[in-house]
This record gives sequence, C-alpha cells and structure tokens, in this order.
Amino acid sequence: MNTEMDFEELMDEAYGLPNGTAKLGMLEEAARVADVNGMEEEAYEARSEIVETATFCGYPMKALIAFSWQLGKFDQQPERYDEETLMWSYKWILGELSSFPEVSRDKMMELLEDFGRRFKSFGYSDRSYWYYRFRIFMDLGDLEEAGSSYAKFRTMDRDFMSDCEACEQDEIMRYWILKGDDERVLEAAKPILKGRMSCAEIPHLTLSEVLMPLYRLGRIEEANKHQQKGYRMIKGQNDFVQSFAEQMDYLARTNPSKGIDVLEESLVLAADHEDPFAKMMFYARAAQLLRRWSEESPGYRLRLPASFPYEGDPGDLHALADYFEEYAKAAAEKYDQRNGNHHVSSLLVEV
Repeated sequence: MNTEMDFEELMDEAYGLPNGTAKLGMLEEAARVADVNGMEEEAYEARSEIVETATFCGYPMKALIAFSWQLGKFDQQPERYDEETLMWSYKWILGELSSFPEVSRDKMMELLEDFGRRFKSFGYSDRSYWYYRFRIFMDLGDLEEAGSSYAKFRTMDRDFMSDCEACEQDEIMRYWILKGDDERVLEAAKPILKGRMSCAEIPHLTLSEVLMPLYRLGRIEEANKHQQKGYRMIKGQNDFVQSFAEQMDYLARTNPSKGIDVLEESLVLAADHEDPFAKMMFYARAAQLLRRWSEESPGYRLRLPASFPYEGDPGDLHALADYFEEYAKAAAEKYDQRNGNHHVSSLLVEV
C-alpha cells in the first residue's frame, strides 16, 4: 500500500471540501493513516487542519484534543515544525478555552502567558496576546481587565498574525454588549452591517448579536430585517448554536411563532453540541420562548428530535421549559464557580 499517497489523497479531498463534518471526518482519517504509518510530519499537518476546521464548524473539543497533540510534538522537536502554524492553532484554542468550565481560571491564565511568551520568542507583535487577553477576560466576566486589554491592543499596529478585522470588530461589539451600552454596540457594528468588513463567520454572528440592542432602542423594523437575513445565513449550521439562542431571545418578544420554528429546526444541533456554553445559552432562551409561546398556543406540542433525551410530554410546554431552564442554570453555576463571580448566571436573566 502506498500510504503516503493515501494520506495525500485524503488531504487533497479534505482541502476541496467546505468546513463541516465531512471535511473533519476526512482530516481525522488522514491523521489516523499518518499515525499508523509513523508519518509524524504528515500527522502534524493533519492535526493543524483539524484544529482550524473543528474550531469553525462547532467541534471545539476535537480542536482541543488535536491541538494538545500538535503542541506536544512541536515541543519535542521545534526545529522540525512550523511555528506560525502552531501559533495560529494556539490562537483558535485560546478562543475556545473558556467554553469549558472544567478548564480552570488559573489554567487559562497559564496558557495565555505561555502563548504570549512563545509569540515574543518568535519575534511576533504583542498585539495578539493583548487581544486574546481581552477576549478571555470578557469570557470570565472581568470587564475591568477586559477594558484595559482592549485599550492596549487597540494602540498596536496589526500584523500578519492578527485575527481578521471583521472578527476583531465583532469582539469589540461583544464588549459593548456586556457593558450594556446599546448605542456603542451599534456604532461598533456599523462597518460590518454596511458590508465593509466580512469573513467566513461575519456578518453571520453579528446579525443575531444586534437584535436585542436594536429591540431595546425601539428599532424593530431594522431588527426584523437583520433577523431574517441572519437566520438565512446560519440555518442548519452547527457552528451557530449561540446565534440561534440570540434569534430566539429576540423572537420570543416579537414573533414567538417564528421563534418556535427556529427552536424546532435547530434543537437537534444544540442537543449534541460540543460547546457547553453555546448549548447553555440555547437552552436558556428556549425556556424563555416556550413560556411565552404557552400563553399564545397552550395546546401546542413541540416537535422534538427522535434522539432528544426528554421523557415528558412535549405538549406540556411549562414542564419542557423547566427542563431547559434547569439544564441552563446548572451549567451556569459551573461557570460561575470557575470564574469566581455571577457573570454567566446574569447572562441568563431576561433583559
């Protein structure tokens, strides 16, 4: 068997596929072939691609596992592997760490500092370190530290290791969402909403994130247009479970019937999602939506996926709402314990 050719064929086929489960499966098979045949450099290449693909199609745990292997190999033989590829993987992983409450605050800080040390040793700018510090402290609910990191990274020039401008702008938007400043949210969103900034996940994420700020400011017509466009862009995609939650949050107040459609169409994605934070937010918003919908349509029976682990009556919307709410609150408690505050629990409260 020509194992090298088999590996190359698998990788070529994977490169020709869009991000998704098919591509991820092909990359995992390529990594397996490389491992079985002792092809270490090829296995490293495959793991690098797995980290990127898994990060951007809703499989953060697969990304973490692949990165752990990649980092170990690099540290064993740093002269053999490309540090630029490693550091891009490291950035994506830092963006996912906080989603897992079992990763302690101390461990996140340790990895952030290790990332910063490596970046400096390779001669790269500190800008990415400060940007990811900004993101991590937002995730931890420490907005004072996030704000100081925001001020720091914004003074530094972008370089080739910086995240794309659209992604950075979306994170700045998120900062103002957490600060509760709806006007600043929409000001930050302008270059994205006007089409001047975009990437593979922007404006997909942004269109759902602006819905509640627009709602609170009374700009319902504008919000409705973004809701419709945003949902068309993300429908059926595994990487946007938290966006579905934001859609339901808005629709529960403006069009619960359409919100139920979003819930029924996306629950199968949320129930098996690898990102526990996104799943928690989805379940919290599902509970709120179901309570509102029960008032308008008390006899409605929710269409649940066959695999959904709920043994109660799907026609008892209050009991089903309790099920979702209890799951979300239990998850939030784990984050609050890890973070040392009530930041995540506060996100579940209706605004």
